Amino acid sequence: MRHLTTQGLKKLATVALLAGVAFSTTAMAADNTAGLGQSWPNAQDVSSSPRWHVYVFERNGVRYIQINDLNGNVRGAFATSSGNYLVLPIGADAARVATPQDPQPPAANEAGETVYRDDAVQVQVAPQSTGTLQIRTAAATCQDPVECSSRVN
Repeated sequence: MRHLTTQGLKKLATVALLAGVAFSTTAMAADNTAGLGQSWPNAQDVSSSPRWHVYVFERNGVRYIQINDLNGNVRGAFATSSGNYLVLPIGADAARVATPQDPQPPAANEAGETVYRDDAVQVQVAPQSTGTLQIRTAAATCQDPVECSSRVN
């Protein structure tokens, strides 16, 4: 049997502590992410386009935005909070989700369509000739402060 070193014990204790915190936080926090990653989640479709489905989930101040095609196939998703973005490893086009922190090479087809916009984020999709999709995210810019402040999230 292998003996654990002091450093190994510290690592094991840290992992156990993090697992306990994650479990207790999950048990206590309201989970509005149920359905994330599903084809037809039990969430409102907030897409501004009739060609795409966009679902928004929120938990602990983090907004998760998922883009599905008309057949319900998950194409990509990302998380955003306080101007930071994180691509989630779900969807057929997860490798082609561009964020301000990870811009990705430009799409071959620059004619993207805005499919979602709120006061913090804008999402565009650009179908490619290969059948793939590039999803671009950016911080939303609003030209009319009155309109922007009156939007409901």
